Amino acid sequence: MKKIYLLCSQGMSTSLLASMMQDCANQHKLPIEIIAYPHGKLPSIIEKQSLPDAILLGPQVKYLLEETRERFEDLRIPILLINQDDYGMLNSEKILKRTLIAMKENKEKRNHESIDDI
Repeated sequence: MKKIYLLCSQGMSTSLLASMMQDCANQHKLPIEIIAYPHGKLPSIIEKQSLPDAILLGPQVKYLLEETRERFEDLRIPILLINQDDYGMLNSEKILKRTLIAMKENKEKRNHESIDDI
């Protein structure tokens, strides 16, 4: 099962979006778990639970994007900023689709890198 973590300041404002994205994934029978967390708890969450396949940041913590990418670059997963308009409109299907595309592109990139290492 794939895991997508949504992050914001306290994990509250992304909770509704995470729930809506989970409903969308369930409707399409996608094996995905989507959970919202406060950004500051991410290191302990990653340590205690399985690694996510993607991390999404709410627009209100845009200033943490580069720091998050640098801190977790060794995970080699997509770390994306949720589009402010999509976030405001709770466009869960569009956000989920964008995330799945990023996950697929990341996997292809990693597979290509592995082949180049041979």
